[in-house]
Amino acid sequence: MSHVAIVTDSASDIAPARAAELGISVVPLVVNFGLETFKAGIELSTDEFWRRMTAPSAPFPTTAASAPGDFKAAYDAAFAAGAEAIVSVHVASTLSGTIKSAEIAKGMLPDREILIVDSMGASMGEGLLAELAAGMARLGVGAAEIARVCEERRTDVATIVALDTLEYLKRGGRISGAQAAIGTLLSVKPIIEVKEGKVETVDRVRTRGKARERLIELVCTRSIERLSILHTTNAEVEAFREQLLPRVPGGIDPVNVTIDLVGPSVGPHLGPGCVGAVALYRHD
Repeated sequence: MSHVAIVTDSASDIAPARAAELGISVVPLVVNFGLETFKAGIELSTDEFWRRMTAPSAPFPTTAASAPGDFKAAYDAAFAAGAEAIVSVHVASTLSGTIKSAEIAKGMLPDREILIVDSMGASMGEGLLAELAAGMARLGVGAAEIARVCEERRTDVATIVALDTLEYLKRGGRISGAQAAIGTLLSVKPIIEVKEGKVETVDRVRTRGKARERLIELVCTRSIERLSILHTTNAEVEAFREQLLPRVPGGIDPVNVTIDLVGPSVGPHLGPGCVGAVALYRHD
């Protein structure tokens, strides 16, 4: 393995098979359905999560941060496999207590080099940085430089999603009831952005078609290095991809574009039917 191991958490929405292919260790957040508790991606797959989430009369799922013990286990495994250092890239500290658990685990290994990066984002806004880190690790870049580049490049990431409703963000405590009520009263489709660790409503439009068009306008403002098309079980995601790609300034190689289904750690806050995009813009 590379002399630098890359660790992230399940809020990154990197699919397990892709994480394995890239050599990224994923520490699970916790998902609760009523009295049932699961480790995201381990005891509850993304497909099973959405089946439960959309079932009639299903309890509203809640999430909790990863446990420090899960981080220590991941760190111990990486060092046992031959890593000399770890770069750990995580969901924004303003959105989850997960990074605190990572810091506690780091404190349990005081003689080891573990660098923790706050992505200041979530979903593939975090995931693209973890993938960037893994690419650098494969090239032999040192841990300090990988962490520095990730912290520098996080300002080049835009995560923008068109929601069907703000209700799920309200239930998850990520926005106020008043903000959600405004969207409901106006029967609009809100467009949100995760920026500098905060969830902000950047626009409201009347229809799904107008929401997708506005989403493309917001994402395609500059040339894009990597692009993730996000969705929460949206049947029109392929059509949205085909609509978006020709609008990317300067074009983008399809090999640098993925379609990613939001998983159990972020899905409860968005709800079903959403579509969005995460862009890693080219660094000036």
